[in-house]
Amino acid sequence: MTFFDKFRLEVRHLTLILLSVIVFSCLSFPNNTFAHAYSVSYTKITMDNKNTEVVFSLDTLSVLELIPAIDKNKNFILDQSEIKENTHHLEELITEGLTLDKDNIEQTPTIKKMEIIKKENKEFFSITMMFPAFAPGETFIFNDGFYYHDTGTNYVNLVSASYMGEKSEAALEGKNRTWTMLITEVQQEQQIGEGQTVQPSAEPKKTEEAHPVKTTTSSSWFSFLKLGMNHILSGYDHLLFLLSLLIARQTFKQLAATITAFTIAHSITLTLTVLGIINIPASFVEPAIALSICYVSLENIFRKKINYRWAITFVFGLIHGMGFADILKEMNIPKSSLAADLASFNIGIEMIQLAIVILLLPLLSILYRSKYSRKAIVTFSIIAFLLGGIWLIERLAA
Repeated sequence: MTFFDKFRLEVRHLTLILLSVIVFSCLSFPNNTFAHAYSVSYTKITMDNKNTEVVFSLDTLSVLELIPAIDKNKNFILDQSEIKENTHHLEELITEGLTLDKDNIEQTPTIKKMEIIKKENKEFFSITMMFPAFAPGETFIFNDGFYYHDTGTNYVNLVSASYMGEKSEAALEGKNRTWTMLITEVQQEQQIGEGQTVQPSAEPKKTEEAHPVKTTTSSSWFSFLKLGMNHILSGYDHLLFLLSLLIARQTFKQLAATITAFTIAHSITLTLTVLGIINIPASFVEPAIALSICYVSLENIFRKKINYRWAITFVFGLIHGMGFADILKEMNIPKSSLAADLASFNIGIEMIQLAIVILLLPLLSILYRSKYSRKAIVTFSIIAFLLGGIWLIERLAA
């Protein structure tokens, strides 16, 4: 073996080691190191001719992160007694983070109740606020300032609003945090540039030209596209499953079949779940996702040659699709925009998935040609199995 052959071999070896370090540093301890890279809230706005009700629900981990002193026993769990003792601080947190303006005049809410609720097996702090009613001709401006300057947190507020039977929705994230509705007597929907204006109808008797106000909310389809991208990037279990599928020695044709099967399967159940046609509880879906990681990892460890992986991938992909749907199920997206929003969300997921595959293919090519390939695959799969097992136990015990 020449010097250059040895040098090339060492480069490959170091590349494999570097790949392992990068992957495992990102995945090994997601519950601690990256405990809160993704934060989600839900806002439900109900408007009639008497008052405006706003129900804001924020995951409890965000509350503990924003008000560390509230967790006196340091158990990282927000309970009702801690809410009662810190009512004033919680009111300040919410009213400073959220604002509701009527014709650019900030409105003062009346707090009705605070409580802990569960959404898809996750705990949320929920606060119900009452505001004055809005009349036709007035402008409703809702602004969310949570984590606005924190670039390390992928925060999203999923907003659904109802006015006199008309429903609208939006996803507020990034720098696009303002949602404006121009209340009119007729239904008219327009968009200006990057802004989004929703004009619900009280009496849809005739059509007339309205004058929407410019907002900082991105168009609905783009919001849901980014939501899908962020959702899979923050889904450590989905990413680990995908990596476990790809790392086993396979031909390009086998890899393509596996990815296609996963895409088709999760797209089916994502759509059916959001449409309400199927409704499998999270208490089954979440442990099943962890189990899928364990199964694929064991297959990687004990089987040197992988055949027909696309078949088992399709089965597990159906389960992962239900997991993708959890963030959209609570939004109650109106039928008029459901197809576009669902498609945008799914495209966002596929874009990230495709990007991961494209980035990994050259590395996998190097891996398969290396004499260390089998050891690298087994080592990765053992760690993936352990992580999947930990998540499985945690989710079964939840």
